[in-house]
Amino acid sequence: MSSNSQNNPDNQEIDLSQVSRKLGQAYENFLSWIFRGFLFVKRNIITFVVLFIIGAGLGFYLDRTTTVYNHEIIIAPNFGSTEYAYSKVNLINSKIKENDVRFLKSIGITEPKLISEIEIEPITDIYNFVNGREQNFEMIKLMAEDGDINKIIADETTSINYTNHRLKITTTKTINEKQIIDPILKYLNESNYFTDLQKSVQESTRLKIKANERTIAQIDSLLSNFSSMSKGNGKSDKLVYYNENTQLNDILQTKNELILDLANRKIELINISDIIKDNSIVLNVKNNKSLNGKMKFVIPFIFISIFLGLGILRAFYRNQMLKLKDR
Repeated sequence: MSSNSQNNPDNQEIDLSQVSRKLGQAYENFLSWIFRGFLFVKRNIITFVVLFIIGAGLGFYLDRTTTVYNHEIIIAPNFGSTEYAYSKVNLINSKIKENDVRFLKSIGITEPKLISEIEIEPITDIYNFVNGREQNFEMIKLMAEDGDINKIIADETTSINYTNHRLKITTTKTINEKQIIDPILKYLNESNYFTDLQKSVQESTRLKIKANERTIAQIDSLLSNFSSMSKGNGKSDKLVYYNENTQLNDILQTKNELILDLANRKIELINISDIIKDNSIVLNVKNNKSLNGKMKFVIPFIFISIFLGLGILRAFYRNQMLKLKDR
């Protein structure tokens, strides 16, 4: 035990000196590697400059010829046609991926080769989803008790019921509405079932508008008669009598409610003018995300990286050959 304890300090000193020597050697090797790299760059500086110029020129050319443009359409599917809209958009996208030019031209797209992708996604609007809809509010509250509310809001089962959805189209050049947008919207609105449903809802809405207008006109006539009678009768107690017994305040409140409902019905009639109603269209937004528009920097980096990689492989091969000769 005593001899081992006496030798331990010496062993520790030897280990520390070896570690220190190896660290020093590694540091020297690192500095040597840096210096050799500097010499390599110095010897090939002209090659680096030429590669950078060629790469930058090629990158500028690719940036000008390979452009990507995004287009967004905010749509509102009516009459429960959301899933129908999603299925049709997915069909169009699959035909784009298959390069099915015949199908795309058959639905009216005049420049099908310009489209690279089309997709649809819900616009999260939980406040509009539950506003004035007690059933929706109760459903969200019930689902929130069993899970994360954020996941429920983004869940496909919930998001499919949102009012507005975003239709995103990607093309390789700028477009106008007649080339691509109008044919796609026309194709989405082609459905015998939803067309019949649309006509029925529109007719029902018009009847409600006419009924409200007639009721409002009757209330106005009643108020006009009341005003004439009150002016013709000079006694103030008659005014109090009519005010208490004809429930004038209730009549006025009913009229205001009918006017509000009438306005909403007219707005609804505008919104249901199409099965898939387009609310806004934004075209030709240049996409500079990812590598789009950055090839003038990427190509020179790739060229120089390849040249450096070849230089490292050549140096490694040379060192290995020298080691074989020394053996």
